[in-house]
Amino acid sequence: MATRASSPARTSSRSGSSTRSSTSSRPRASGSKSTSSRPSSSGGRSSSSRPANRRPAPRGRAPQPSLLATLLRGLVAIWRGLAHGVGSAVRAIGHGARDLDPALRRDGAGLFILGLAVVIAAEFWFGLPGRFGHVVDIGVSTIIGGLSALAPILLAAMAWRTLRHPDHNGPAGRQVVGWGAILFGLLGLINIARGLPLTDQPERLRQAGGILGYLSSSILSDLVTVYAAVPLLVLLLGFGILVVVGIPLHELADQVRTATARLTADPEAVEGRVLDDDDLEYGVDEAYETPVVTDHVDDGEPTTRRKGRGRKAIGPPEPVAPLVDIDLHDPHDRHDGDRSEDDRGPDAEPTEVLKKPVTAGLPKAHGSTALPEAGEDFVVHESPELEAPAHSPIPQRAEQLQLSGDVTYLLPDSETLKPGSVHKSRTEASDAVVGRLTEVLSQFEIDARVTGYSRGPTVTRYEVELGPAVKVEKVTALSKNIAYAVASADVRILSPIPGKSAIGIEIPNTDKEVVSLGDVIRSSKARSDHHPMTVGLGKDVEGGFVVANLAKMPHLLVAGATGSGKSSFVNSMITSILMRSTPDEVRMLMVDPKRVELTIYEGVPHLVTPIITNAKKAAEALQWVVREMDMRYDDLAAFGFRHIDDFNKAVRGGGVKPLPGSERVLEPYPYLLVIVDELADLMMVAPRDVEDSIVRITQLARAAGIHLVLATQRPSTDVVTGLIKANVPSRLAFATSSMTDSRVILDQPGAEKLVGQGDGLFLPMGSSKAIRIQGAWVTEQEVRAVVTHVTEQLKPTYREDVTAAPEASSKVAEDIGDDLDLVLQAVELVVTLQLGSTSMLQRKLRVGFAKAGRLMDILETRGVVGPSEGSKPREVLVKPDELDDVVENLRLG
Repeated sequence: MATRASSPARTSSRSGSSTRSSTSSRPRASGSKSTSSRPSSSGGRSSSSRPANRRPAPRGRAPQPSLLATLLRGLVAIWRGLAHGVGSAVRAIGHGARDLDPALRRDGAGLFILGLAVVIAAEFWFGLPGRFGHVVDIGVSTIIGGLSALAPILLAAMAWRTLRHPDHNGPAGRQVVGWGAILFGLLGLINIARGLPLTDQPERLRQAGGILGYLSSSILSDLVTVYAAVPLLVLLLGFGILVVVGIPLHELADQVRTATARLTADPEAVEGRVLDDDDLEYGVDEAYETPVVTDHVDDGEPTTRRKGRGRKAIGPPEPVAPLVDIDLHDPHDRHDGDRSEDDRGPDAEPTEVLKKPVTAGLPKAHGSTALPEAGEDFVVHESPELEAPAHSPIPQRAEQLQLSGDVTYLLPDSETLKPGSVHKSRTEASDAVVGRLTEVLSQFEIDARVTGYSRGPTVTRYEVELGPAVKVEKVTALSKNIAYAVASADVRILSPIPGKSAIGIEIPNTDKEVVSLGDVIRSSKARSDHHPMTVGLGKDVEGGFVVANLAKMPHLLVAGATGSGKSSFVNSMITSILMRSTPDEVRMLMVDPKRVELTIYEGVPHLVTPIITNAKKAAEALQWVVREMDMRYDDLAAFGFRHIDDFNKAVRGGGVKPLPGSERVLEPYPYLLVIVDELADLMMVAPRDVEDSIVRITQLARAAGIHLVLATQRPSTDVVTGLIKANVPSRLAFATSSMTDSRVILDQPGAEKLVGQGDGLFLPMGSSKAIRIQGAWVTEQEVRAVVTHVTEQLKPTYREDVTAAPEASSKVAEDIGDDLDLVLQAVELVVTLQLGSTSMLQRKLRVGFAKAGRLMDILETRGVVGPSEGSKPREVLVKPDELDDVVENLRLG
């Protein structure tokens, strides 16, 4: 093991020579304290130390800009000046062109390019008479030289692509860069092939590469000679082609291989064919899929080894972090109390020896060895990601989504979200807890030992391995004794740890860390998954980032007491969607009965309707979601697809066409994310309608790309009903006030022992064990910055039919008949007295039991009272201040 090999070096580090050899081999980070500059124990002076009065080496003079850089800056400045002048002149004419539809502006640009191709072809192919033809000949050939005869073909191709396939062009800036690189590279090569004519030879220059070819070839030839200029121009030409076609270099081989396979398979079927079934990769579901995003690495041999019992830890196929060996009884080790973790420097080895035995002097258990023997090692499991990842920008798409016409939507910069605390895999406080746990096991004479721990941002999981013929219950029964020993009431015992033959004891940290949403989004897991519905959840107890795909959940129930972190999670989820997806990919419908939680997101272009704060309108919005789901299923059935992703691929590729006789324009369906911030308020107003809508959506909406996130701070059985739980497979529980609430959310205890403030248990679909996570934190300032970025680019396009009441039907009044007056009197009595009793209607209205029961059924269908509960009075759902609206609706209906 690496730590064994390095132990002699650590033992001999007390001598001055060892200090010099070990410290001089490491690079020193600027601004960090280094121990190599201290005098060694032998009195020798470190070779890497330098006198305090030594002056730093003089800095060299800043390099002067090259001639090429100066010329390029001048050309850029001239181009910007001309563009600014032309733009100002056009804007001064009027605002009519600015208000023109983007599709019409695109057609105008394509027709202009086509007209330019016609004029150039008429001159260079057939010859235009008069002075105009001469001007065209001189102007075009002076700019692009011998390429003038081929210019009409290139312009016609550009025009066809602009008119026929605008989605392939991407942003206008990309086309300018791509075609500019192609012209400079190709014309430069032509100019070199024609002998590099100078500007005083205009005829030769017009037959060679023109002005553009002269600029690119002559400058490079003067700087790096002709032999180096040719390959540079070839690289420039290739770069321009890649930019125009929009294919990155690493994907070029795959594209060529795919095209070759199609052509060699069946050339006749491929030629002239649009996208069909063979081009689509059907099926978005995979075997044993999970919503949790993991790193995709090759399987390899496990590198983790446990010492002390001769066992091997069979680790997961993902990379495993190095282990830290701690010799608890090494008499040569001493504790240096005044040396903090920062004093060791950023380049210190991740494996080091604890300077103070944390269990010295503790008694041994009878019949077994509960403490590590001398020379045995104690293993601390470090996270694969010990520090926050480098804050590299979120990878932008190879081609920005063309929303409409030439409108380009840019995702927010990842630097908008601030970094959090740097993760520490080991602290002295956690090492001290190891000694207390070992002492408890020793006092109760249990053949078990603490073999290691994994430190998370708020909770540390300590691993306990049992000896032969030791019951697990002996350790789990000591929960109160362990809580007493570590002075913490929030101790949670996990038996066993998933995937390990060990018992986990989770104890809150005294020094908590802040988990920033920016770090989660910038992690390798989030960057490797480009799905627009992927959100950052936080970190687990091992310090690893937890990222999940909402589309695979497919619905999520979030619950927790006040102050447990539920609202922070909702903010992190919405911010993740805004950071990673465009409005054409994900649309959101937000329901906020509390009226203050989600108002900050008002006006984002991802919304399908303004944020709904009225509980009655929320019930109508859920019914609209049901209608939207049915409409999407009608399209899937009509065109023969099983999932909305397959349908969208076919629409983008031109593989589906509208039905004969239909004038409809097929467009891809975006994902629809419905967020209900407080489910309890909706269940109080219209429990039956809300439950019916939620159950129908959760049963069917997955294939239609519609997903629900239901949040509540009252996880009781009347809010989270059995039907809702049965159809919402993924759960996220924050701290609850009782074990009963934990069982309602997770169907198992555990949430009542969470410490709050983002500490949660995530139970994804298909998992039997919950994952303990610390939810990601995003500040209100960061949320406002992201909202400002997206709202400045696009304005929301609301659907007017979301909260609109369904059209009145003639059947509404059929069940009332001639008893409208009796129904109105019954409504006034029930709402005024807040008593839904059939016998009360008999007495007050002087009607029989059958008539009173019929009136009560009519009130139930109108949402005035709830369903029958046996002999108990029915629940009245309408408040007295809403009586006038109900009476008016009954009169009109």
